[in-house]
Amino acid sequence: MDNQTLLWVMAAFVVIAGLSMLFQMVAIFGLYRQIKTMQERVMPLLPRAESLLEQARMAVETSHAEIKQISAKTNQILDSTRDQLTRVEEVVSDASARAKMQLEKAELVLDDTMTRVHETVTVLHGGVMKPLREINGLVTGVRAGFGTLFSGSKRPSIASATQDEEMFI
Repeated sequence: MDNQTLLWVMAAFVVIAGLSMLFQMVAIFGLYRQIKTMQERVMPLLPRAESLLEQARMAVETSHAEIKQISAKTNQILDSTRDQLTRVEEVVSDASARAKMQLEKAELVLDDTMTRVHETVTVLHGGVMKPLREINGLVTGVRAGFGTLFSGSKRPSIASATQDEEMFI
């Protein structure tokens, strides 16, 4: 390649670089105008945004304080509930123990009552029924005696007595 061609190639590249810089300058100027327009639009909103941000910060602080209060009250309620459950458990266990003791006492009373009823029945059987049987035997004997006495001469014969004995043999 000769020097003249090289010079033309370099000049073309310089022109291309200059044009590209010109386009970059136009693009940057367009960006500048867009940013300026956006800034003009945002500037009136900035005080409102700051106000909202301040209100949000205050709401968060208030909420934080209220959450602390709620948490403290919840812990108190849980502690109270735990204490009450402990008391209820003690009362239930005490009532259970007392009920068990009362059931044991009731069982002892029932056993004692059954023993006394049994003894009463035994005494009744021995003290009332035995004399009644004796009286019944005595009455039967007296009746047989009167029956024999009033029947007259109808004495059993030896044959009938023998016959009665043979039946038992």
